[in-house]
Amino acid sequence: MRQSGHAGNPDAGIGILFAFENPLPSAEADAEVFITTARYLARLAPRARLHVPMRDQAACAALRASTGLTVVRAWAPLGPAILRHLMCGLTIVCRSAFRRADLVYTRNLWIAWMAIRFGQRVVFDHYRPWPDQIPPLRRWLHRLMSHPRFILNICHSDYTRQKYLELGVPAAKLRCIHNGFEPGRLDAAPAPDAARQALSIPAAARTIVYTGRINQRKGLEVVIEAARLLPDRLFILVGSYGEGPIEEQARSLSNVRIVPFQPSETLGLYVTAADVLLIPPSLQPLTRFGSTVLPLKLFFYMASGRPILAGDTPDVCEVLRHADNAYLCRPDSPQALADAVRRMTDDPALCARLAEAALAESRTLTWEARATRIMAAISERLAAPPAPVEGWKAPQWRLYRRQSWRWLKHLLRTGSPILPPSGS
Repeated sequence: MRQSGHAGNPDAGIGILFAFENPLPSAEADAEVFITTARYLARLAPRARLHVPMRDQAACAALRASTGLTVVRAWAPLGPAILRHLMCGLTIVCRSAFRRADLVYTRNLWIAWMAIRFGQRVVFDHYRPWPDQIPPLRRWLHRLMSHPRFILNICHSDYTRQKYLELGVPAAKLRCIHNGFEPGRLDAAPAPDAARQALSIPAAARTIVYTGRINQRKGLEVVIEAARLLPDRLFILVGSYGEGPIEEQARSLSNVRIVPFQPSETLGLYVTAADVLLIPPSLQPLTRFGSTVLPLKLFFYMASGRPILAGDTPDVCEVLRHADNAYLCRPDSPQALADAVRRMTDDPALCARLAEAALAESRTLTWEARATRIMAAISERLAAPPAPVEGWKAPQWRLYRRQSWRWLKHLLRTGSPILPPSGS
């Protein structure tokens, strides 16, 4: 395994080529995670570059000004998406930045595979448990991640990490490193009373606030049904992109306010104005849509000084603990959610205690802290001998065949390539 550091100058630090497959800027959560992580890692690895498809050199210059990252414009069209992804992987290996880097840092499996095929080392950073969600990839994923040049798989939750362990990927290559928040977003937060006044929220209203995309993939149906049971509580859902099923369900409820997508500075007003911050308590994002991840809002919520209400679900429970730093209720039960809202909004002392505990823990959950953990893991892996790899055994082959058949039936029935967990 080659040594880190620029040839002839071992003190230059690790050279990282960040490879993102979608145009920037973007309001998508995956872009926020990847680019923010890259910005902070670049402070620890000065020879960092960002390889990304962009419209033109002016767009590259604007991106560099906003992120501080040196941008390498990918030789790839902006659309269609499948062609863009294909060309990002095919052409990155032709770039001088690829050859000069010590490793490629990506969230794209195709780019990771191409980088390894052409002699480069790879760090992979993603939230999805791909072995479970697309079972036909299991054997290929095992070979990819067991390769000596595959350095590290950074999982956003321990749930995802466990799925790769079950696949047989060496434990040394798997790290659960949670996402984070940007402390500066809270610097200008006004007092709750001022925030309520700015947003025309009645001073006496007991207010439950959700921020994030408003769609059926977020488990918001249970929130609408709980609102029907609590006509004297005000539910504010921030993040609408237009008319959809959730907006339609909320239209007849006078105690549900739907708010369009907001920029970060305005979003902070809604967070500050909340009596309770809500992460929809539902297993539907996992069991129906196969999207398992600790939502970014969780870390921002923890740092806001406002109490959090969420569901007792596997990913959330990695960070939040019932009656300790948050209030957790049974998922997918409108009555359980209504009872939890009533309990919290009737007990200011409980809310203050939960908010204080979450705020204290949030100090170790910044993006800067995440980057520091990632760089430590990368440095450790670069210095370590190759991880031992176990071959596939008969039980793994049987599971591969069984889950692949289940995946194919699911694809034909629903048209979705993402397989929800067994038994869902």
